[in-house]
Amino acid sequence: MPPDQHHILEAITRIEDSSMTMVPPPFTFTPHPPIPLNRYSPTTPIMRSIDFLTHDHTLFRDREVFEADFVPEQFGHREAQVRELAFLAAPGLEGNTPSCAVLRGPPGTGKTTSVLRLFSEIEEATRRLAPVHVNCQNERTRYAVFARVLEHLAGHPLPTTGTPLPEVLRRIARRCQERKCALLVCLDDANYLAAGDELNAVLSTLLRLHESFRSVRAGVFAVISDMDLDLRREVDARVFSVFHPAEVLFPPYTADEVHEILAQRVGQGLFPGAMDRIVAFAGAEGDIRAGIDLVRKSAEHAGREGRYRVLARDVVAVAGQVRAPALRRIAARLRKPERDLLVVLGRISAAGGAAMGPAEAYRAVREEIPLSYTTFRERLKTFEKDGILALPLVAGEGRRREIAFRYDPMAVMEACQEYTVP
Repeated sequence: MPPDQHHILEAITRIEDSSMTMVPPPFTFTPHPPIPLNRYSPTTPIMRSIDFLTHDHTLFRDREVFEADFVPEQFGHREAQVRELAFLAAPGLEGNTPSCAVLRGPPGTGKTTSVLRLFSEIEEATRRLAPVHVNCQNERTRYAVFARVLEHLAGHPLPTTGTPLPEVLRRIARRCQERKCALLVCLDDANYLAAGDELNAVLSTLLRLHESFRSVRAGVFAVISDMDLDLRREVDARVFSVFHPAEVLFPPYTADEVHEILAQRVGQGLFPGAMDRIVAFAGAEGDIRAGIDLVRKSAEHAGREGRYRVLARDVVAVAGQVRAPALRRIAARLRKPERDLLVVLGRISAAGGAAMGPAEAYRAVREEIPLSYTTFRERLKTFEKDGILALPLVAGEGRRREIAFRYDPMAVMEACQEYTVP
């Protein structure tokens, strides 16, 4: 059993001994009349699928509270960062150029929520600044980024026939000129643009819009979850001199902060008492998304069994699904040969040998997977970009690098082995 599972079990052992029984909320349940399966067994009752989907047996008061894109009304422990971002965006409130920023922190530390909360307040307060959030995990090219910006400004998607990039830029500029507004674009997970010079191209185009279109001013918030990514190396020096971002750091949440945030979500999204102690599990992780997902899935599991009580077995049943949700999403996007390679690398790392460089790892991998060294290096770069691996330089050994997993190798292997379809 991986070490993190021991941590889960320690937390939930205390839960099992407690009652955690909640008072069922008032509701009315009217049994449906028996529905014949067919004319040969006319009296056998079954529950229709639609009845299962619509009946009111649920632990949830508001399921949306546990969705990944939910922006809570009460958002604590990031006040300083939000104030800093508001200060940087402030020039845009008068139609001037917003200042740029890099939001840096591990996954699940409130970066995206801080931006969405600020952008929502900006949209309510003024039309002189147009904030646009772009998810770079989905929009990985310069065209895709600017198409998303135009869709937000226009309020509708682009025609499916395709619109050339110069025309997309002209339409963006025209919208800004008509509104007499500045543009503030958040490139969320901007590290996904780092490959292939896309980040350099996007920043250059955005920050120089005013050179091609009069009075169009733009600022950029770049959200980075890769703590080792150095934007100065990824971006051309001339572009970086225009970008010149302030850096806003988002450290991992403390155990007490995770407990408080999850308790707020439980109180807002579940009927009272449903899971009032399970939030202690996520304290040591610092990733609030994992904790929220654990609460949601545990309650769903209890609900499927027809109970208003969350037990330790509910947590155990879903813990494997909740563990490292970002890793599972990454594994789902990879192709089968890439997942197979990660499984082999994970097995090598889990064996506990000395840290290996790419050349040594390639020789070990070749015993199980036939592939060229060029392909091997390209896949390592893909894994590094996706945040699964790091390839740090070895101190005192020139330009020699070593392969280091950012996740528990066993967790990587399990995530990759869940997907068997090429």
